[in-house]
Amino acid sequence: MADSKLKKKDDRELSYSELISKRNALKKEYMDFRFKMVVSHVDNPMQKRTMRREIARLNTFIRQKELAGETK
Repeated sequence: MADSKLKKKDDRELSYSELISKRNALKKEYMDFRFKMVVSHVDNPMQKRTMRREIARLNTFIRQKELAGETK
């Protein structure tokens, strides 16, 4: 639990463009993971939920930056 709180704090301090690039990379990784789940066996299927939640968390931080006017 403490690790996830540390990760949230680190993500909050990233710039807008860094958040966008991190979200896009995570989305690509999520899609690859979904494909891998269909094609073959994965060791940790709960990773899918964790990745989805991380993407949502990044979307929240991105939206906060947009509302604050820090989109540049």
